[in-house]
Amino acid sequence: MPKLPAPPVPQALKGPPPRPGEENGKQTPLDHAAEAGITVVDWVDERTSLTGAARWLMFRKVPKGTNWFYTLGSATLFAFLSQAVTGVFLAMYYRPDPSGGAYESIRYVTNDVFLGQFVRGMHKWGASVMVILVFLHMGRTFFFGAYKYPRELNWVIGVVLLILTLVMGFTGYLLPFDQRAYWATIVGVNINGTGPLIGPYLSDFLRGGSEFGATTLSRFYAIHMLLVPGAIIALIGAHLYLVTKLGTTAPPWQKADQAEALREEEI
Repeated sequence: MPKLPAPPVPQALKGPPPRPGEENGKQTPLDHAAEAGITVVDWVDERTSLTGAARWLMFRKVPKGTNWFYTLGSATLFAFLSQAVTGVFLAMYYRPDPSGGAYESIRYVTNDVFLGQFVRGMHKWGASVMVILVFLHMGRTFFFGAYKYPRELNWVIGVVLLILTLVMGFTGYLLPFDQRAYWATIVGVNINGTGPLIGPYLSDFLRGGSEFGATTLSRFYAIHMLLVPGAIIALIGAHLYLVTKLGTTAPPWQKADQAEALREEEI
């Protein structure tokens, strides 16, 4: 009796079709690169357990009614990162020399360095954008009632970040060391000196002495490049941790709808 041919195996049981170049069991260079990347990620994750932290940070519940107003904090963070990247580029050419080196280095960046004027413009106008975004973000937090229990500490951190952002803008204004920056900084330092108790000490600290001199530019540069950015990075880390831990609040109109629904159920 002749043998009947075996029935064909369904494609679902065969598995996915081979990729181009794998018909003979061979892998393409792209497949090797993908496997190498996965291996490296697994190797790092096995030793650091970053997957759990990333999952805790990214995959969390958000309240109903979340809208574009909640992206103001992320926009502010992006503006800060943009300021950091462009600031590092400018620091490669800047010289905090009050005898003409500071102004000449800025002129050189603007006129001679490839894309220097573009990067400097991003840094200059990005500072104003960051200040505006911080105010908008804090305004959204205030009007949505997100500063109340248990998020009071996060509100305090946000206020400190606002002050540090203004300090960044104030200290960076002097760095071109032209006539406008020079006299505007003198006015600003004198205004700080009128503050109660710590005002005169703060002015002396900013000037680097009792008079506005060569040390003032170096001090403003150190504050602008090292002191304030370090404090901002640390506080942003604490701010994001608390946001992730405590979550975000629902919009006030969402809470009003819920309260109205509960009131109707009680009736």
